[in-house]
Amino acid sequence: MPRALLSVHDKTAIVDFARSLQSLGWELLASGGTAKALVDEGLSVVDVAALTGYPAILGHRVVTLHPAVHGGILADLALVEHRDDLARHDIRPIDMVVVGLYPFGSHPSTELIDVGGPALIRAAAKNSSRVTVVTDSAQYEEVLAELQSMGAVSDATRSRFAAEAFALTADYDSQIANWLSIRADEMPRRITLALEHESNLRYGENPHQKAARYRIAGERSWWSSAEQLGGKEMSYLNVNDADAAWALV
Repeated sequence: MPRALLSVHDKTAIVDFARSLQSLGWELLASGGTAKALVDEGLSVVDVAALTGYPAILGHRVVTLHPAVHGGILADLALVEHRDDLARHDIRPIDMVVVGLYPFGSHPSTELIDVGGPALIRAAAKNSSRVTVVTDSAQYEEVLAELQSMGAVSDATRSRFAAEAFALTADYDSQIANWLSIRADEMPRRITLALEHESNLRYGENPHQKAARYRIAGERSWWSSAEQLGGKEMSYLNVNDADAAWALV
């Protein structure tokens, strides 16, 4: 039976997703509030504390940081030594990791620095040849569609989700680093900017090139409220011309 570990801050759509996984024969593992939310809706869930043999400690700072969890995620089942380690320590593989991080950017504070969540995401993304890492509720439908049609999540989708997962943790860490630098009142040695995709463009500087428009994560550009009234889709040069015109307003 395949197993999915779910640990999300925002519970939106997680119950329906978990119910669909269970109907497809998946065993559900969950921690803390996620486990409670699923159990309250009548789902059968193995609490992470039961899996590890340890309760959450330090005010829930340590919940999933345990070999029974990370060993099950990181194991490469193609390697005999990994399979032997799992058998020796009675660890079962985990095939999907669903994580929603604490919303650090909206209310920065030390207590909202998620440790266990990024660790789960990075472990699953590293082992994406076997493990599906789901970091956005917008991915739920695609995962279920592939499970229903093929019985598994495709290699291409796992790889794409892994790339998105590492981009997410990079953005998350950059928010924390920038906040700590501001608190220290120093000019940081390194500043990381995370950009969010807004739209694809018709082409780049030349017709054979691809292009897209991005904005600084969490911020709105003037493009966000702009409306195209006619003509073809915007190209890179169109965007540059419009940006220059806006600067003259």
